[in-house]
Amino acid sequence: MKNWITLMLLFVTSFGAFAQTGQVQGIITDQNNITVPGASILIEELTKGAVSDFNGKFTLVNVEPGTYNLNIMYLGYAKYSQEITVNAGQTTNLQIKLTEETTELDEVQVVHFGFGSQARALNTQKNKQNITNIVSTDQIGKFPDANIGDAVKRIPGITMQVDQGEARNIIVRGLAPQLNSVTLNGSRIPSAEGDNRNVQMDLIPSDMIQTVEVNKAVTPDMDADAIGGSVNLITRTSPQGFRLAATGGSGINLINDKRILNGSFLVGDRSKNNKFGWVVSASYNDTQFGSDDVEAEWEDEFEYNTGVQDSEGDDIMQEVDVNPYAKVSEIREYQVQRVRRSFSANFDYKLNNNNTLYFKSIYNWRDDRENRFRLEQEILDGEDIEFGDFTVDTNGNLTGFPVEAKRQTKGGIDNSRSKNARLEDQRMQNYSIGGEHLVNNLQVDWMTSYSKASEERLNERYLEYESEYGVTFNNNAKKPNFLPVSAADADYSIFELDELTEENQYTDEEDFNAMVNFELPLHIFDKENGILKFGAKTRLKTKTRDNDFMEYSPENDDLEFLGNIPTKNYTQSDYAAGSQYQAGYFATPNYLGNLDLYDSSLFEGEDLPEEYATANFNVKENVYAGYVMTEQNLAKNFSFLLGVRLEHTVAEATGNEIVFNEDGDYVDTTPVNSKNSYTNILPSVHLKYDVTNNTVLRFAWTNTLARPNYVDLVPYREINNEDEEILLGNPDLDPTTSMNLDLMAEHYFQSVGLVSGGVFYKNINDFIYTFQYEDEDGYEVYQPFNGDKASVYGFEAAFQRQLDFLPGFLKNFNIYLNYTYLKSDASGIRNEDGEEREDLDLPNTAPNMFNGSLGYANKYFSLRLSANYSDAYIDEIGGRAFEDRYYDEQFFLDFNARANITKQLSLYVDVNNITNQPLRYYQGVSDRTMQMEYYKTRISFGLKYDLFKK
Repeated sequence: MKNWITLMLLFVTSFGAFAQTGQVQGIITDQNNITVPGASILIEELTKGAVSDFNGKFTLVNVEPGTYNLNIMYLGYAKYSQEITVNAGQTTNLQIKLTEETTELDEVQVVHFGFGSQARALNTQKNKQNITNIVSTDQIGKFPDANIGDAVKRIPGITMQVDQGEARNIIVRGLAPQLNSVTLNGSRIPSAEGDNRNVQMDLIPSDMIQTVEVNKAVTPDMDADAIGGSVNLITRTSPQGFRLAATGGSGINLINDKRILNGSFLVGDRSKNNKFGWVVSASYNDTQFGSDDVEAEWEDEFEYNTGVQDSEGDDIMQEVDVNPYAKVSEIREYQVQRVRRSFSANFDYKLNNNNTLYFKSIYNWRDDRENRFRLEQEILDGEDIEFGDFTVDTNGNLTGFPVEAKRQTKGGIDNSRSKNARLEDQRMQNYSIGGEHLVNNLQVDWMTSYSKASEERLNERYLEYESEYGVTFNNNAKKPNFLPVSAADADYSIFELDELTEENQYTDEEDFNAMVNFELPLHIFDKENGILKFGAKTRLKTKTRDNDFMEYSPENDDLEFLGNIPTKNYTQSDYAAGSQYQAGYFATPNYLGNLDLYDSSLFEGEDLPEEYATANFNVKENVYAGYVMTEQNLAKNFSFLLGVRLEHTVAEATGNEIVFNEDGDYVDTTPVNSKNSYTNILPSVHLKYDVTNNTVLRFAWTNTLARPNYVDLVPYREINNEDEEILLGNPDLDPTTSMNLDLMAEHYFQSVGLVSGGVFYKNINDFIYTFQYEDEDGYEVYQPFNGDKASVYGFEAAFQRQLDFLPGFLKNFNIYLNYTYLKSDASGIRNEDGEEREDLDLPNTAPNMFNGSLGYANKYFSLRLSANYSDAYIDEIGGRAFEDRYYDEQFFLDFNARANITKQLSLYVDVNNITNQPLRYYQGVSDRTMQMEYYKTRISFGLKYDLFKK
């Protein structure tokens, strides 16, 4: 392929040398010297046009020599016209500055305050050939969102899975996080997660991103691994003049009344000769918070030991018909400190009018310190319980039983980094070098990038004590709770040492990307407009996970009972899940962190490979891609994009096989290797019809894919001969593929706004789920399999605009609304008996999603109340319907306000999660709680400063 590209380049370059035409290039900015993307550029006499890119740059090639009128149209800005002269064999370079438009309403002049960035987003979206959503920094700044995940959830068709109250994993149009891609400046972001491809969106601060581009119908020049969609995060580009911006603030988390600290800055400029541009930005956020969490595992089968033995001496078991009950109940208290830092430096250098080089970088680093205190109570059933040890009421409810209770403290070592807490050190870095070149009529752009994501958790410690006592069960499925029959029996001080462990975890993923694109004029139906574009890309990925696990036994009796060591009572009267949940006493983090586990006179350590061997792996995945596409005008207002992309994937993986004997003891570990490759040919068609200048119809037929999660394709095996269970990976998994149809209509208001609606359909093949089945030896086997097929269809609608058509102060109100409906169906999923399950939704497809906000803004202040809703959906498929896990519906209500002190300085106040929305999972039916984790409200405030030098 390399030789082919070289020959093509030589051919088109030599061909262009004889052309007697010229080129036009330009940079478009606003009155603050900030670049303007998505502008429509037109040479009237030739009806030849272009659209400015995210850097505000546009290029017109193959222009006949002469003098012309160049017109630029941009929503929210006054029309721009300029006379230009084009000479044969030369490039005409332009610096164009637009000015914001004002509107006359009843002889009162209304200025569109703060619409600059929103206008950029909507103009870019309007002029895209494919179906996309664009969100600008200005739009992000209107919502109280600290990380980019919380900002993205405001976009139509997107919902997020949360972690500790912050949006982390992105779901696009109901498709799971691993079925979507996230890129940074067009380069794929690696994942720090050990078992999947999910990108941690809460790792990236929202104020480090200039624009969010969500491509719901990808084009051939984009990576194809985007069944739900591709989210491209664009970092800030260098301004065309000096700019300085800074933010500083504080706040409070009401879950624990702990403080918030945050700050950011941005500074950028260009050299006097306009050749060198630079921008440097940084962000810092330090928040101490936590969560109140209750969890349960449910069962609908109960058996007990009759006390009678059969002829072979085995205990005879008896089943009891009971209603579903909580087999396990947990009360958890989390204390968290999250420190998020980010730094970015971007540079560009213009070698000459036709050649530009650039460097882009970002480094994100998050420390997550966590202490967790968990009271776990699990029913003693089966062989451990006899008739008379439990009670069942007349309605078939299990009301009393003995439990094994465990009190566990989670922490870390006592040093300046861990501070007696589990420290999760997550980092993501990306460095890109690229260039843009114009060789006669040939446009060439290229980029190489290196990205790395890592997660390190060192010296993670668990100290656990256990006891047994009787409890009563309240049989409240929404708020399940166990209450000890005897307070003396449940006394924390008589809990005995169960285990003391320390583990280290490290995961990293490295990506090297190289790509090149070529673009030539190709006029098939329109003598002035039309392009041929082709290119190639290589992505070389390495994913590694390296964990270990040690168990320590004290050489003396100092730790024998929980009452013998320093403890603290973590019961809270205002526990968010309910005051009935009393956590009680646990070992303190300081005590755990200061234990000298490495002193052999105090502790005996034992390595336990069975705890980590199957989690360790190494994966190498290389993707080689090429594409060709053409964009043509069938008429002045009707265009199409036609192309095909080819991706060839080669994956090599190393995992481990571990074996347990009939007594449950670990036997040995054996490395296992695998290799697999596949090729996907992915054609696509995009149609765009401009009904008017501001009304657009779009249609897309695309084909996309999603590669298996790492943990699924690693050839690991865990054989447990005691429990007769086998856990397997599956290196022979096929990638999930999808054929997608999209139809979208959009109308853009000149006063900067949008109303849109559309429908979509996805026909998905070979989706992946965990299949539970019984092998020929009677062992229960768990292995990822390809399902047969699934379909997703739905519609989405959006409306946003300032109500500037209303009289008086009402014209300063603005509305932002969007709604998405989804319906899915999956076939080929089998239950634990091997029977195909019917009427099953594809996991992670939320039927209803809604965003809404009402804002008010004038030149003195702005206010906004924002709502975000996502419906419940199936999250994990169990062996049968009773075991299915669902992610419950969520409704977030947020408020933010901003007051302008001067033109450059403003005061802001943000209030998040006014509704105290918990993270909630349920099992089988909505009333059966599996988890409910509460975070309460977060309040932050501070100052923003933004200076532009004209």
